[in-house]
Amino acid sequence: MAKHNELGKKGEQLAVDFLIENHYDIVERNYRFDKAEVDIMAQKNDTLAIIEVKTRSTADFGDPQDFVKPKQIKNLVKAVDEYVTVNGLDVEVRFDIIAIVKENNQFKIEHLEDAFYHF
Repeated sequence: MAKHNELGKKGEQLAVDFLIENHYDIVERNYRFDKAEVDIMAQKNDTLAIIEVKTRSTADFGDPQDFVKPKQIKNLVKAVDEYVTVNGLDVEVRFDIIAIVKENNQFKIEHLEDAFYHF
């Protein structure tokens, strides 16, 4: 497996662990619809948090959240709309980013709630 794929998988697991520690229930991982893949769907109270995980080995080229592009956001919204409709869910939906940067041998995790509204 390529190193960037390994780093991505490590980042997703770190994000899941972080969410669980912060009292979220993991609903889905790597949900696919059409051209989108939703990294994590997690629920806390009546909110379904759609989590895009961005992991980088360095922040030299920008913050991880800077790499979420408008087309990706559009595809994620479409996928989540389908998921909520098909499953008949009555929840608030929020789009978050968990940005992870490896610093030395540690990982810095930042949870950006309602992140798509900050672009």
